[in-house]
Amino acid sequence: MNRTLLASLAVALASPSALASTQAEGGPLQAVDIFSLEMANDPQISPDGRWVAYQRRSNDIMTDQTRSAIWTVPYDGGANRPLVTGAGDYSSPRWSPDSSQIVFVANENGESQLRKVWVDSGRSATLAQLPGGAGNLSWSPDGRWIAFTMFMPSAEPQVDIGMPAKPRGADWAEPALVDETTRYEFDGAGELPAGFTQVFVAPADGGAPRQLTQVTDGSISGLSWGPGSQRLYYSLGGREADGFDFREADIYAIALDASEPVQITDYPGGESSPRLSPDGEMLAYLSTPRREDSNVDTDLKVVALSGGEPRELLADLDRGINQAFWDERGRGLFVSFDDRGHTVLGYAGLNGGLDRINDDLGGTTFGRPYTSGSFSVSGNDRWAATVASAQDLANVGVGSRRGLARQLTDVNADVLGLRELAEVERFTWESSADGQEIEGWIAYPPGFDPNRSYPMILEIHGGPHTAYGPQFSGEVQLYAAAGYVVLYTNPRGSTSYGEAFSNEIDKNYPGEDVDDLLSGVDALVARGFVDEERLFVTGGSGGGVLTAQLIGVTDRFAAAAVGKPVINWTSFTLAADIGPSIYRYWFGETPWDAPEEYWRRSPLSLVGNVETPSLVFVGGEDRRTPVFEAEQYYNALQIRGIESRLVRIPGAYHGIADSRPSRLLQKAGHVLAWFEQYDPANAEAE
Repeated sequence: MNRTLLASLAVALASPSALASTQAEGGPLQAVDIFSLEMANDPQISPDGRWVAYQRRSNDIMTDQTRSAIWTVPYDGGANRPLVTGAGDYSSPRWSPDSSQIVFVANENGESQLRKVWVDSGRSATLAQLPGGAGNLSWSPDGRWIAFTMFMPSAEPQVDIGMPAKPRGADWAEPALVDETTRYEFDGAGELPAGFTQVFVAPADGGAPRQLTQVTDGSISGLSWGPGSQRLYYSLGGREADGFDFREADIYAIALDASEPVQITDYPGGESSPRLSPDGEMLAYLSTPRREDSNVDTDLKVVALSGGEPRELLADLDRGINQAFWDERGRGLFVSFDDRGHTVLGYAGLNGGLDRINDDLGGTTFGRPYTSGSFSVSGNDRWAATVASAQDLANVGVGSRRGLARQLTDVNADVLGLRELAEVERFTWESSADGQEIEGWIAYPPGFDPNRSYPMILEIHGGPHTAYGPQFSGEVQLYAAAGYVVLYTNPRGSTSYGEAFSNEIDKNYPGEDVDDLLSGVDALVARGFVDEERLFVTGGSGGGVLTAQLIGVTDRFAAAAVGKPVINWTSFTLAADIGPSIYRYWFGETPWDAPEEYWRRSPLSLVGNVETPSLVFVGGEDRRTPVFEAEQYYNALQIRGIESRLVRIPGAYHGIADSRPSRLLQKAGHVLAWFEQYDPANAEAE
């Protein structure tokens, strides 16, 4: 076991700046390296295809924040240069149609602004104040307007309860929060203020933004322009009238004169991400079918604005579409989708067929190896995308539809280039449940020797309808640097393997995914370099559910770390921010109509079987899997007398490692310290 890494984690958490001087060349990844990691994000290729602007996200050891600047790099290769930097956070770069200017959102000192920068000179100007932030930035094709979405508050519900008037200068408690819907909080935001997201336009040369929409129910997303620069298209979903159903949404269009919006689609399910063809005659969009399965993939559809039935492109793909952009001539669309743990860039022709262009998109999460990534397309059908590997986070990659791709940046050469990282190998096995092939990846400790015996960590992803892949992961690399073989997997229920595979756990989660995981451990142990007495297991969110389920059905793990779990499906469904959707799609009935089924699937029902020493950790502000879920499990373990520890990360929402590098280290450090404490090899040594 690498006790040096555990020591470095402890020092980094106590005093990050004090550890900076200990960073040295060579050797495995160190805790301090997390503060030096960077990634490229949101790469935007200029309309003329000559430049790429991208968000460069960097971890700052002194502020313990992830900051973003905007950089540019020539498509043909050459020096990267910073375009927008400072003490704030700068995001969403979007090119003008003539490729001479970029608009972006600047967040400084708690305030947001819409700004513009001239690429040649670097001169910038503030276009508008954004009191409600901004999203979905989009420059009109004629270059005159900037469209965006912004949250606009409305009056909070008021109830006359006969309170006396507050005397002048009196210091009274805050008034009660009053809600009359189930949509009153959301993870990452906390308490939701009253109000709605609206569509705005602002003159590209400066001036006051003008509100176009007057939405009073639902949430707007996916804003895009029509070719004539006179209409904007958007998706409206999540309406109270539809029970806040995230699978129900329609596409609307609104003119610049703010006349009444026109509803474009009205099909069962959700229509989102509208994109108009270059000639303005066809609408492409992502479609979520109206089914009650726990997972439904998004399809790509096109429909003539003059009328007719939508037509699905890529009907034989059996993979969910993430993004879609028209090509220059309107003959097809560039798309991205997840396939067996990889995020793929492809091209779908209107007349059929799919060309796979690149399968290395990803690398936009610091912590765990989830599929991810984004791309953009120029006016001459060049593309820019985040490209990554198991050895590095996202960099900027470019290419053409049929040309060779190349990587333009190497943002972590100064850090990861000096480290001996874990090698990652694809690994498959047959599940004991039904013989089905399951895929995962093995991360080997630096200096791995197949003739030695190693401890193993089974790391389980959340979701459960998400996917891991051969991507860089700060947490996995730290586990491997500490001397563990790490197995991370995509058991049934994972996306990127088709809808049938993801819905193997429909209305039965957790279920045979547990068999998939245990079979993977057996298959890895059979290779001869894993010590069967030194097996450990951890996972977060859906992975926390499966970790708790595993130690409820087997005692083969020496220790477990149960992260931000769902322990009691009844309490979760009635209190989580997404609870109203969970009962509909994951159970098909309410807790009071099927209490036995909710209890059968709750890991808490198995706590009486647990003998495994168990760490339980959760973000202190988690609204997705509320803190009391972790507390229920910890208290049950304590009542049973099981060796256990509760770790709450103050201020953290469900994504514990989001934006604060030290939280990633706290999470990984507590997991490693717990496993170290209960490693049988250490007990024998003592």
